[in-house]
Amino acid sequence: MTTPIISENKSTTLDAYLDPKKRHDAVLLIDITDGNPNGDPDAGNQPRIDPETRQGLMTDSCIKRKLRNYVQVVGEGEEGLHILIEDGAVLRDRFEPAFDALKITKVKKTSPKREEQLQLSAWLQARYWDLRLFGGVLESELRAGQVWGPVQISIARSIDPILPMTMTITRCASSNLQEGKDQKTMGKKELIPYGLYRAYITYSPHRAPESLTSEDLKLLWTALADCWDMDRSSGRSLNCRGLYVFTHDNKYGNAPAHRLFEHITTRIQRKEGVDAPRQFSDYQVTIDEPNFNGITLKKLVF
Repeated sequence: MTTPIISENKSTTLDAYLDPKKRHDAVLLIDITDGNPNGDPDAGNQPRIDPETRQGLMTDSCIKRKLRNYVQVVGEGEEGLHILIEDGAVLRDRFEPAFDALKITKVKKTSPKREEQLQLSAWLQARYWDLRLFGGVLESELRAGQVWGPVQISIARSIDPILPMTMTITRCASSNLQEGKDQKTMGKKELIPYGLYRAYITYSPHRAPESLTSEDLKLLWTALADCWDMDRSSGRSLNCRGLYVFTHDNKYGNAPAHRLFEHITTRIQRKEGVDAPRQFSDYQVTIDEPNFNGITLKKLVF
C-alpha cells in the first residue's frame, strides 16, 4: 500500500483521531484518470453527473462497497471483521445465528419485542464490521430491528466539471460462427479523462454500539486511504489524494461540520493557466491548521 497512515505506536496514549468516544469529521479526496469512477446503470453505465453543473458524482453506496471489499480481504474472516452486505449474501442466513445464540423464537415476517431486537442488533453488530459502522435495516423473512450507524458518508462530487466520453471498442473473436457475418464484436467503454472528487465523512459517537473500538476506527481510516488500490481495473483506477480528519474534544462537537469541511474545500484550487485539469498536480492544495477551539486536524494522506 502507498499510504502507511497508521504506524505501530508503542505508546499507551490513544491518538485522538482513533478515539471512538469523540466526534470526527473528515474530508476525502480521490481522483481518477481515463476511467469510470461510478457508472449509472440507468444511463448505459455512463459516469454519474450533475446535469446542471456537469460535476461528476460518486454515490455513498459505491464508496461503502469499496470499504467493505477492503475489510473483507484484510480481515481474512477474523471474528468481528465479517461483512454483512457482501456479494451473494442471503440476509436470513446472516440473521438466523443471532436468533439461535440468544434463544429468541424465529417467526417469519413478525418483529420480536423491542428488548429482543436490541439484543439481536447488538449480537450482529459485534460480528459485522460494516453494521457497527454504517448501520442497516435488519429485515428479511426474519426481522432483527434497525441500526443507525455512527459513520455517515456523503455523495462524492468532483471539484470541477467532468467530460464524459464514450469509446467504441472491438473484439476480433466471435461468440459463435454465423456464415457471411463479420465476426468482429462491437462494444463501448464509458470514461472521463480526469476528475478530482471530494467526499465528506462524519463519525458520531453517540450512535456507536458498545462493541465499536478504536481498532474499528483505525481500520476505517486505513480503508478510506487504501481500498482504491484493491479495486483497480483498466477502466477504474482511483487514487486517494487526501484524507483529513478533524477531531473534536468531546462526543457532540465543537463546531458545525460544514465549517470544517469548508476549511479544506476552499483550499483546493486549480492552478493558474490550467483550463482542463488532467492530473492531480494541476491543483494546488494548501491545508493549514484550523483555528477552531477544541478541534485538531490530522492529515492522514496529503
